[in-house]
Amino acid sequence: MQRDYLQGEPIETIYFGGGTPSLLTVKELDTLFTAIHKNYQVVENPEITLEANPDDLSLTKLEEIQSAGINRLSIGIQSFDEAVLRFLNRAHTAQEAFLCLDLARMAGISNLSIDLIYSIPGQDDELLGKNLEMAIKLKPTHLSAYSLTLEEKTVFGRWASHGKLTAMEENLSAAQFEIVMDTLIQHGYHHYEISNFCIPGYESKHNTSYWQQKKYLGVGPSAHSFDGDSRQFNISNNPLYIKALHENRIPFEREVLTRENKINEYLFTSLRTDRGCSLSYLSTQLEYDLMKKNEPYLDQLLKGKLIEITHDTLVLTRSGKLVADRIASDLFATE
Repeated sequence: MQRDYLQGEPIETIYFGGGTPSLLTVKELDTLFTAIHKNYQVVENPEITLEANPDDLSLTKLEEIQSAGINRLSIGIQSFDEAVLRFLNRAHTAQEAFLCLDLARMAGISNLSIDLIYSIPGQDDELLGKNLEMAIKLKPTHLSAYSLTLEEKTVFGRWASHGKLTAMEENLSAAQFEIVMDTLIQHGYHHYEISNFCIPGYESKHNTSYWQQKKYLGVGPSAHSFDGDSRQFNISNNPLYIKALHENRIPFEREVLTRENKINEYLFTSLRTDRGCSLSYLSTQLEYDLMKKNEPYLDQLLKGKLIEITHDTLVLTRSGKLVADRIASDLFATE
């Protein structure tokens, strides 16, 4: 039903994410890969990532998914501290977190990404340092570090609204982000996007495509798609989604992007990356002169050493990365 969505563009990356895709059996993975290859042109040796939790990954399971074609794992470790794992309501132990990377390598999967969370209430700088030290010992090729956010409709958000949990103060959270940056960069990791670090050459090709405004197709409940001019958002209700497929229709909402939307999305995503924001791209592709529209503010950012402008590119400095979202939103077009 979606074979024409990408308008013939070849598939470069495949990502099984959201929910717990590691529950898929080899037979189910084979069914999905068969459908993908039947309906789309796939490049040779695409990056194929599967999200997983440490407690899902036995050696047998890892060998199965490797034989099915998975060549990259994104493992939700979050922390190596038992108390923090209990606080985050994670099912795995620190020992399982350590073991799963060794097992993955034994199974033949060497491109391994792990997630860590900082800014956790009660987690001081010393504990964060220990977590980073343990992560580095595992030598993952990629590491994502996220600040704990208290979203309204989540358990933590409800705890916060009832006074059971207090978010870490912004200045303390920023200080922890600086510890994350310093530690990982000192150990040879390249900081290529605000939350993402990698051994050079091991950037997430899939996530990078989002930041470069490439087209992508999302399949399944809640999945998002982008064709360059519009976005689609599949409904999240599983029974209604399945019912619609049986009726030969895809239940989604569609948003056509205005020129202003495209400018602002490019600013928001490009400024998060080490490649920065191309002024000529804004000028030639979106007919927008960022320098002319924001000259006083950009001068202020330059004087404050929050940005650098070299040749055609605007990038955030280390200090600018601490306030990336604010800078991007201040530069948004409002035409």
